[in-house]
Amino acid sequence: MNNYEVVIIGAGAAGLMCALTAGQRGRKVLILDHAGSVGEKILISGGGSCNFTNLYLGSEHYISGNPHFCKSALNRFSQYDFISLVEKHGVSYHERKSGQLFCDGKSREILNLLLEESRITGVRIQTKCTIREIKKEHYFTVKTNSEEYVTESLVVATGGLSMPEIGATGFGYAVAEQFGLNVVTCQPGLVPLTLSKSDLNNFGDLSGISVDAAVSCNGQSFRESILFTHRGLSGPAILQISNYWQPGNEIVINLLPDLDLVQTIKQWQKERPKTELKNLIGELLTRRLAHRLLELWYHNKPVNQYSEKEINEFAAIFHKWRITPSGTEGYKVAEVTRGGVDTDELSSKTFEARNVKSLYFVGEVVDVTGWLGGYNLQWAWSSGYCAGQFV
Repeated sequence: MNNYEVVIIGAGAAGLMCALTAGQRGRKVLILDHAGSVGEKILISGGGSCNFTNLYLGSEHYISGNPHFCKSALNRFSQYDFISLVEKHGVSYHERKSGQLFCDGKSREILNLLLEESRITGVRIQTKCTIREIKKEHYFTVKTNSEEYVTESLVVATGGLSMPEIGATGFGYAVAEQFGLNVVTCQPGLVPLTLSKSDLNNFGDLSGISVDAAVSCNGQSFRESILFTHRGLSGPAILQISNYWQPGNEIVINLLPDLDLVQTIKQWQKERPKTELKNLIGELLTRRLAHRLLELWYHNKPVNQYSEKEINEFAAIFHKWRITPSGTEGYKVAEVTRGGVDTDELSSKTFEARNVKSLYFVGEVVDVTGWLGGYNLQWAWSSGYCAGQFV
């Protein structure tokens, strides 16, 4: 039988950070992972360049049943703390829009620094390890397909349900439920939205067209690009709003967020009165999209032939395009999982289960979901670090 002071299930971002932090305290740490290699989600982050954190980071960038839960961890291990670790290992990086930090090179550099810090502190990592059973008496016993381990502290860092092709499962939620912890219903997050058959008949052939827009739903609004796909809508603004969308909700899209179309049309009536409206709108938007919206909802004619009532109606189509998605593309392409282990069950300081001594949950498995832009990896670093101080 193998004895460890800390066993961590999951060799992703949160699990590795927790392990190296505990190792720095002199704890004897083992990570178990069912996959053949570690950190797969880190490697695909940021298109392979790893959007590892965000300079402009606060609790308002996270969704949770308890919006205050994440504050303590984000303060105790901030974006600047992780940046210091990146700089310690000589990893070069750059800022993109809205404070997003990416490696100049590949995501592998971030994974390598975590593995090197783990190696220095003596962390052992066991891959291809299927967990058969977990029991708790005075200590935890973890039985796998090949070994049995006894540990003082057990950390669940198994991630969520998103991206099952790289090994995501609901194992962490099952562990929580085994020990009597409530799990908030899970949904795909940061995920493309699908459209109904009738809407796809209207817009499916616009697949590949991208446009800058402001997208709103349930009191939230994001200004970034949207992308038409053969299934529906994607792009950064759609992924962001998907975290707030619920089935049956409509989303409102402002396709021309930088101008007042009513005033613009009135100006055209003076300066270009004989020009057809579809050609003028086509100068502001992708021509195919502008023409399609006109074909569907309004008749085209020279701009000087529109009444004020018609102008207002027409402007509303482009400033407040309302559409009800039929669903999402699901966990297969979702970047994160909304929901998870109820934060009311955990200490925001230690991440220990309130009613199960020495059982900890960190990272995506917890009901804390960040926006697109490095926020979810920072949550993994912060929650893993904080638990690593106490396991």
